[in-house]
Amino acid sequence: MRIVVNTRLLLPDRLEGIGWFTHETLSRIVKAHPEHEFIFLFDRKYDRRFIYAPNVTPVVMWPPTRHPLLYRVWFDFLLPRKLKALRADAFISPDGFLALNSNVPTLAVVHDLNFEHYPEDLPPAYSNYYRSYFPRFARHAARLATVSEFSRRDIGSRYAVRHSHIDVVYNGVGEMFKPLDEAGRAAARNTYAQGAPYFICVGSLHPRKNIARLLQAFDRMLTHHPSDLRLVIVGERFWWDQRMEDAYKGMAHADRVHFTGRLGPEQLSQALGGALALAFVSYFEGFGIPVAEAMRCGVPVVAAEATCLPEVAGDAALYCDPFSVKDIARALHEMAGDAVLREGLSTAGIKRSQRYTWDNAATALWACFERMCDDAGLRT
Repeated sequence: MRIVVNTRLLLPDRLEGIGWFTHETLSRIVKAHPEHEFIFLFDRKYDRRFIYAPNVTPVVMWPPTRHPLLYRVWFDFLLPRKLKALRADAFISPDGFLALNSNVPTLAVVHDLNFEHYPEDLPPAYSNYYRSYFPRFARHAARLATVSEFSRRDIGSRYAVRHSHIDVVYNGVGEMFKPLDEAGRAAARNTYAQGAPYFICVGSLHPRKNIARLLQAFDRMLTHHPSDLRLVIVGERFWWDQRMEDAYKGMAHADRVHFTGRLGPEQLSQALGGALALAFVSYFEGFGIPVAEAMRCGVPVVAAEATCLPEVAGDAALYCDPFSVKDIARALHEMAGDAVLREGLSTAGIKRSQRYTWDNAATALWACFERMCDDAGLRT
């Protein structure tokens, strides 16, 4: 079978959540299925590291998809022609974008619908595109996959897609994430927090990550309960907005906040493993990979009691209301001051994280693909 895959988010040294999902699942799938030919479709010069096996053929289709106008050019006009020219038997899109003008059987992975619930968190051009096209993508796909039961219910109900048509493929955790010994934790504190204990927040600084309220809550906690704690924020500022800027400038303890920018996997595992706790108070997530990574490192988690996070973390997190600065501050203070709580959450997190592996994710995604082929009458 000739399987074309949308790999436009396989960007060297710039992998985000969906990019990591694409990389980790495809690298396993193509090696496990040498009987099939995989054509990876890039929108810019590709890195040979993403050509995982001899049965992968890279193809570049310009232009790079950096704006909704270019999304339309790429997916509406160029992709249908390319699928026909490549004689594709099937198409897999790990980021959910599809060629509506093609009848090639398609598996789409829709990670979440944050743009439906909080359209104001995106520039209008992006929000309008997503809200216009993703309902059509969801109904056009021969089958859908998503990364949590929460997202499966959300997609099914909002887009009128049968729940039986959607499979859950949980994200995984990289092998580099593991508990650090005391020397490793001390080294991380010295590297990222001037030797002090610290909370860590990980993720692209998108409005839904709730960075503004986290900054306000951390400041409130230090005002009411002075300590040497720091807050380390990992991620690019691409989506940094005025709310975050105002919150940061309004802090009395802004000198206690450290921005690292993007970190590579090894650096991230060190920064995460050395933290007192992860502060992940995002008000909308499809999965929340940093939560699973922290749990694998034995790092306790403060999480928003919202969307999929209770499903992912279960009893291995201390929850708070993501829309209440006071309640986030309460959870941070409770976590910082209770060593017994932290130890219990650490133990529970290590145990729970074992279910989130990339081997499991790749197996589940391929099983979804096989169901799609069955639905479409294709033989795998």
